[in-house]
Amino acid sequence: MRIGSHVAVAGGLVKVGLGEAAAVDAEIIQLFAGNPRSWIPAAVDPAADEAFRTACAERDLPVVVHAPHLINLCSPSDLVLSRSTAALELTLQRAASLGASAVVVHAGSMVMSGRRAEVLRGLRDLVVPIAHRWHDVRLLIEPTAGAGEAAASTIESSIEYLDALDDPEIGLCLDTCHLHAAGEDLAAIKPVADRVGLIHVNDSRDPAGSHRDRHESLGRGTIGLAALETVLSGLQGIPLLVETPTHARDVALLKDMRAAARSSVVP
Repeated sequence: MRIGSHVAVAGGLVKVGLGEAAAVDAEIIQLFAGNPRSWIPAAVDPAADEAFRTACAERDLPVVVHAPHLINLCSPSDLVLSRSTAALELTLQRAASLGASAVVVHAGSMVMSGRRAEVLRGLRDLVVPIAHRWHDVRLLIEPTAGAGEAAASTIESSIEYLDALDDPEIGLCLDTCHLHAAGEDLAAIKPVADRVGLIHVNDSRDPAGSHRDRHESLGRGTIGLAALETVLSGLQGIPLLVETPTHARDVALLKDMRAAARSSVVP
């Protein structure tokens, strides 16, 4: 179970990104390969990508790339769908250049009610060919907090989404804050752990069922350390990443939980 955090890379992949990774003692990192709130691709420096890829390999530091937030693979708009698939392809391409093992993309929103069955029927043809073109990078679908017509937010709707893709190489990236905000019991993660490639471990500023995606430092939100520890103790082997205001503190807390779980196992 590797433990790490999302890192900033503005100012340099190696200098800033790996500098922050070292500062928080991360064993795995996540980053945005461009502006997460823009359709405009970031300028690419192949030499910088190669230097980053080499440095991460030397440090045995796995990398995950988070796709732009604007991507919506379930949109009723042809323009948004076109931009979304192009952005997803570009993110997977860039992830391969950076030596990343996975790309996380939000499941998206139906936007309007009554579209779910139709969208799920077309999801495989839309997404899977893109994922296969970059087969060295695993695609992970991240359920959201359940606001509006969320395509996936609970465990049940997330598995339904994954089943619609019907590709064993595509998995889930679960976020504890999102699940809590969607009203899901975090204990529901364990039965589907074999389909989970990554967990974002974040506390929530808002109560269960709020459908509000606002991350909080671990133990300082409405989930609490006890609930997180109970759930995570049974998920050995799945990487954990924090996306909180206090990365170093929270990475250390998760490592303490990991150590406690190991010590409680009787040889």
